[in-house]
Amino acid sequence: MNQFSSKWQRINRSPFLMYLFLGIQVIVFLGMELMGAKNGVLNGSENSAILYLFGAMSPQAIIQNHEYWRFVTPIFVHIGLTHLALNSLSLYFVGRILEPIIGHVRFFILYILSGIIGNLLSFAFGSSYGLSAGASTSLFGIFAAFIVLGKIYRYHPLIQQMSQSMTLLIIINLVMNIFDSGVDILGHIGGALGGVLLMIVLGVPRNNLQEKMNVHKRIAAAIFTVFIIIFCLVYGFTFG
Repeated sequence: MNQFSSKWQRINRSPFLMYLFLGIQVIVFLGMELMGAKNGVLNGSENSAILYLFGAMSPQAIIQNHEYWRFVTPIFVHIGLTHLALNSLSLYFVGRILEPIIGHVRFFILYILSGIIGNLLSFAFGSSYGLSAGASTSLFGIFAAFIVLGKIYRYHPLIQQMSQSMTLLIIINLVMNIFDSGVDILGHIGGALGGVLLMIVLGVPRNNLQEKMNVHKRIAAAIFTVFIIIFCLVYGFTFG
């Protein structure tokens, strides 16, 4: 019984959701490549028809066909091996630190909802006829979560260092995105905004090292998060 309990504790302390998300996006990528090979298409993950079939972000498909799952599926779809590799490495190095700090449930909610909010911003204000995909919306969410963690753990040197590094990383990436027309900057902005708001709402497991999060800030962040989701949906369906 003690041996079973010890094994469970080791599993529970591991960032297994991060590994799950990594596994899903690798499997989806391989599926796209295999479908491409089956149909005589080189680099299937870069083919528009295959990307569309596997759930890439398509505002037109959401508006005309009510394919609402496309707010979620693009998180796990990647365009080319380089795109997959960069996002997978980012998820691995940041996710394995963040998930044990905030817990599995919070990490799951943060990762998925940040991605959804990023895709919602892209849906509302991006091109109606474009295709976009990638875990970047969720990744910007977990990067931005460290900004809030830096406020919560004011006297934790590692988290303070991570907070400063992630803030700089977000700023550099967004500046670079301005000059790269192939990058969905709206998705990145939405993911980062979602990450900050959601981290305030979710908070962290109680311990002696943290600063107590103001309940009014958490309520305000929750209201603003809901407002952004509703506004993006209404705006996207009205003007998309």
